Amino acid sequence: MKIEKDTAVTLRFKVSDAQGKLIEESKDPMVYLHGGYGNTLPKIEEALAGQEPGYQTTLALAAEDAFGLRDESLVCTIPRSQFPPGVKVGGQLEGRGSDGRQQVFNVMKIKGDTVLLDGNHPLAGKALRFSLKVTDVRAASAEEIAHQHVHGEHGHHH
Repeated sequence: MKIEKDTAVTLRFKVSDAQGKLIEESKDPMVYLHGGYGNTLPKIEEALAGQEPGYQTTLALAAEDAFGLRDESLVCTIPRSQFPPGVKVGGQLEGRGSDGRQQVFNVMKIKGDTVLLDGNHPLAGKALRFSLKVTDVRAASAEEIAHQHVHGEHGHHH
């Protein structure tokens, strides 16, 4: 079966930086609902459209086509007294961005009584290489299409 709108695509992937240094490799296959549902990067969907199981490719994506450019307005320093006890570098906190929307912030540094937070995706601002191998393609169920994501093994569980 070919990858088209409303198909569930199973793939293995590796993500490397522009110099080829491995950042992440899938231990389990990733399954996503193809067709503009925002379940993977648009450039990945574009490259996989019309392909079949067994297809392999490596995509070099500019930062803006991967996880976006860095937004320095999402970096802020907050007094440590505003955090719960046990805040650690590498931790994540939910808060509101300057626009009032829900935002996840990564704790980047704790220095004295201040905490440096970054609301950017950890890979924002980086050109990346995605090595992809399609292992399965199937028609998505009506429920998966209604929910706009894959259910079951390696997909989303309710």
